[in-house]
Amino acid sequence: MIWYIVLIVAIAFVFDFINGFHDSANSIATIVGTRVLNPFAAVLWAAFFNFAAAFTVGTAVAKTVGSGMINLDIVTPSVILSGLMGAIIWNLITWFYGLPSSSSHALIGGYAGAALAKAGFVAITWGTKWIQMLSFIVLSPLIGMAAGFTLMVVVYWVFQKMSPGKVNRVFRGLQLASSALFSLSHGANDAQKTMGIIMSLLIASQNMFEGREGFWRHFHHTSADVIPYWVEIGAYSAIALGTLFGGWRIVHTMGSRITKLRPVGGFAAETAGAFTILLATKFGIPVSTTHTITGSIVGVGATQRLSAVRWGIAGKIVWAWVMTIPAAGGIAALTYLLLKVAGNP
Repeated sequence: MIWYIVLIVAIAFVFDFINGFHDSANSIATIVGTRVLNPFAAVLWAAFFNFAAAFTVGTAVAKTVGSGMINLDIVTPSVILSGLMGAIIWNLITWFYGLPSSSSHALIGGYAGAALAKAGFVAITWGTKWIQMLSFIVLSPLIGMAAGFTLMVVVYWVFQKMSPGKVNRVFRGLQLASSALFSLSHGANDAQKTMGIIMSLLIASQNMFEGREGFWRHFHHTSADVIPYWVEIGAYSAIALGTLFGGWRIVHTMGSRITKLRPVGGFAAETAGAFTILLATKFGIPVSTTHTITGSIVGVGATQRLSAVRWGIAGKIVWAWVMTIPAAGGIAALTYLLLKVAGNP
């Protein structure tokens, strides 16, 4: 049974890797789309700052996911495993079709779906954290859109007398900084969700590791208030490696199909997205980096003219968002029922 727990921890890190792989476009699409960096250099840049987030932010989001959304009294290793499988399968489906859906909401939807299959609606700890998370499904892209639009207008006003060529040269350099900031915010919020899931697993399995010495003592935890160092480093390493391998199908959608970007637009979109995500991370709210950067890109495109935004592509992305939580939850619930039939409740 102990090795079953270790296997699930490994699968959680696999999800984190897929999260980085799937969401790498969020960090690099704009900087690739504006040709400030080539794809290989961009993924190296993004992966470095994904990992750097381990040393610059707290663990508020991890604590929210680990203990603030699902009743830990009903959580079992199979609930965690089912939630992870729901998120992984849905991520791979949307990656295959090039749709930038939310890995964050896939994980939360999968976790909730497995818990509902286990115990019904009493499994969900309805309250402030769920209200915040569900609200930010709508608010994060809107805040990103408003911030991207506003920042772009300010930049146009400040640099109105400078020639377009000179503006591009200035913002090619600034976009390196904005891309780094967005990659930092991506790692900060997304890696913590996996950390929270692992903590739920360790708390649910604490009796197995109580009193054990050596290697196994690191698995004994009774609260999500303190995140073990190995969980933090493991999660940030996995998401950085996933980003390093990249998700080129989604880069194309995010970098050029929603709207055409120049370095100044890339800077505005990334800065607006990073601001929104870091604000949510500060308050422990798990948000979607995909939703946020898409909203920011739309806001930047709308400063040119509304027709500059390809609303058909944006509409398909929104449908992927709407489907993510119920789809991942349904897959997770089915996985849990199959594990139950196999004798692993």
